[in-house]
Amino acid sequence: MTKSELIEAIAARGELTKARAELVVNCVFDAMTEALQHNEGIEIRGFGSFTVRPYKPYAGRNPRTGNPVPVSAKRLPFFKVGKELKELVDQSRDDDEAAAAGSGSSAASGSSAASGSSAASGSSAASGSSAASDDD
Repeated sequence: MTKSELIEAIAARGELTKARAELVVNCVFDAMTEALQHNEGIEIRGFGSFTVRPYKPYAGRNPRTGNPVPVSAKRLPFFKVGKELKELVDQSRDDDEAAAAGSGSSAASGSSAASGSSAASGSSAASGSSAASDDD
């Protein structure tokens, strides 16, 4: 979901104009950004928590040349998913699998198409790696 899709969903659910919904979304994001800039955590029960994690400096490598490159210390936002959201997402996966296994041809074909595309990408990746080994 993109930011504009989120704005449209809030406008539809809250019976707001898109301009009003955009203002709400921007205010929420601005408040969250300011809190993280001030090293404050954000906890939304059932959804998850945002914290700022400090990282020490280290010596990285330039992937092109292999030369060492110093990477300075930094602070980055970190998201930890909440228990309820984790369970809802996992449950929706189980529901999708059950619907595909127990439903008629439309769900079965959707399931096989999904598994077919992953199998196809897996097989192309496998053939790509074998092709690469043949070239070596």
